[in-house]
Parts: sequence; structure tokens; C-alpha cells
Amino acid sequence: MGKPAVKIAVLTSSRADFGIYMPLLALLQSDNAFDLEVIAFGTHPAERYGYSLQHILDAGLKVVYSFDTAPLNDNPVDISRSMAGVNLKMADVWNETKYDLVFALGDRYEMFSAVASAMPFNLKIAHIHGGETTLGAIDNAFRHSITHMSYLHFACTEAYRKRITELTGSTSKVFNTGALGIDNLTQLNFLDEAALKGKSGIDFSIPSLLITLHPETIGFEENSLNTDQMLMALDHLDRFQQVVTMPNADTSGQMIRQKLIAYAENRRHVKLVENFGTQGYLSAMKLTTLMLGNSSSGFMEASYFPKWVINLGHRQDGRLRTPNIVDVEFSKDKIIEAVSNAANTPLPVFPPAYGDGHAAEKIVKILKNEFAIN
Repeated sequence: MGKPAVKIAVLTSSRADFGIYMPLLALLQSDNAFDLEVIAFGTHPAERYGYSLQHILDAGLKVVYSFDTAPLNDNPVDISRSMAGVNLKMADVWNETKYDLVFALGDRYEMFSAVASAMPFNLKIAHIHGGETTLGAIDNAFRHSITHMSYLHFACTEAYRKRITELTGSTSKVFNTGALGIDNLTQLNFLDEAALKGKSGIDFSIPSLLITLHPETIGFEENSLNTDQMLMALDHLDRFQQVVTMPNADTSGQMIRQKLIAYAENRRHVKLVENFGTQGYLSAMKLTTLMLGNSSSGFMEASYFPKWVINLGHRQDGRLRTPNIVDVEFSKDKIIEAVSNAANTPLPVFPPAYGDGHAAEKIVKILKNEFAIN
């Protein structure tokens, strides 16, 4: 008899991390050396967040567990209860099904809870996107905690690999593979303007801003004021079509969501998008004039094209800066000035910062070496 397949679980809690995983999932699914199962939780099964579980099912992946653990509201007590709910649900998963390796990606609170719940079961965790820093978000503490709980580490730059070794005190099992997001971009069949308009109803032949705003770990009132500053700036930038992707289920996220909905009312040039899907979002990024907000996608993915990114506030403090990123305070006048300047300035040329587009292949090779697969 041949060697049994390595049983792997992949934890995914949102449309964002699932999109990043895709190149790796495709390779693992196509290789008989691995038995791949997906555990979908967080916002995936929630209709109110766009039911992104359908994207996983459409990809033909085996979803063995699925449960809605998204918080009812964006206040601290509901998020804390959501974290507890993830822990309770995942305890049953780990008790029922044994895995040789469990993949976790990123830094969100629900991912932290899922990984923490696996610790009493002595499961091996493989962490993707460790070593990064987002000083303006509570996610920073969760990311580093996941790093400390993990067995294998797949960093997307050499700087982040070194930071993992500083955190863990060891160079063992820590690899710079480059970013899966770059794999996605090199492999993706981008939609052109007509196809994306057919899918989303949005015409990207019009000069457009791609906007994503998430809350920072400051108080509710400051997040509210920051949102108002951005919206006042956008009101003066109405020469652009404004394509707004809605925020995650974070503390103060609902407040931002409601302000965006109110702003979009009676403004035909403002398009709110709950869920583009990976292909749609990256195609929109390629076609847009520039990006505005504080999304992590403005760092790695935007550097690939590249696109100008007007990065607001401090949520992404600590991340690697490439020359296409312009850091701006939450100030109406400064945002207007930065957008106007960038829209009229050629992009600089700079070398790739996040790998060569073969991260998934490198990860699979490392796994085969780890599990002695020929």
C-alpha cells in the first residue's frame, strides 16, 4: 500500500483570505499526496455579508464544516462573543476530525480563535502572512499570537521572515516563499472593462477611485471623525467615479458601513460593492485610476500593477512601503491634494517586493519535504 495522503485543513473566515489562498488550494487539491478539506466560518455563510461561501463551493472545494460566527454588531462585546463562538465550534471540529496540518492565514480575531482552539489538540499549524505589522489595528496582536502558536511559517518577504525568527527565537520552519497574492495576479484571467461591467454593473472606462476603509483601533468617535473627513474629501472629488468596497465585521465597522450607505444615497457616481469576488476585485484594481483607504490590498497587490495608493491613517503602520504608496492623514484637504497629485503623476518604476509568483509551488515543495513525500 502507498503512503496515506497528508490530511490538510484550511481555515478561511472571509472572502479576503479565501482569495489569497486560491493558488495554494488549487495545487493541493490537484495533488493526490494531499487530502484537502476546507473549514469555512466567520462571514462566509452569512447572507448579510454576501454569502461568500458560494465562491468556495463554486471552486469545487470540499467544505467539511461551515458555520456563521460573524458578530451580530461591531461592538466589543459582540466581537468577543464571536471569538468565543469560534472557539466552541472549532473545539468540536478538532475533536471529530484529525488533521496532519492546519493552514491559517493572516491576523483576524476569528482566525486567532480558531488556532487557539487547536492548541489543546496539539495540532500543527501552518501560518501564512506572519511577521507583518499593522500598528493601527488590533489584528497585530492576533497575528503575532498565531505566529507563536504555529509550527510552519510562510512569510511573503525576507523582512517578514526575519521578524518571525525574532518573535519565535528560531530560524527553524520559517520560510520566505513570497506572497500567494502575487501568484493570484500572475495567474489570473483579468476581466476587461466590458466583462467587469457585465459582472458588476460598474463602468471602469470612467476614471475611478477604488476605496476601502476599515476602522482603526482608536475609539469609536475618532473612527467616526476620520470617516467624515474621507467622505468630505470624496464629495470634492466627484470628477471620479467612486467604487467603494464595504468594510469587514470589525469594531466600528457598522458605523463606517452606515456612513458609506448614507453618502452613496442620491450620488450616482458612487458605487457600493459588498463582494466583488477575487477576480472582480483584482480586475477593478487593475482598471481603476488609483486606490484610496487603508486596506492591506493597497500594499502587496497594488505594488504588482503598480497603482498609486493613498493610504489613510495608521491602520497599516509597520507594513513594507513601496514607492507607489502615499501616506496621508485623515484630513479632507490633504486627501484631496494627495488624490489630485497622484492622478496627474506617472508611477515610479521599482522592483517586485513580494516574490516571483511561485509562492504556492514553494509551499507545496516544503510540505512534501516536511512529510517525506517523494
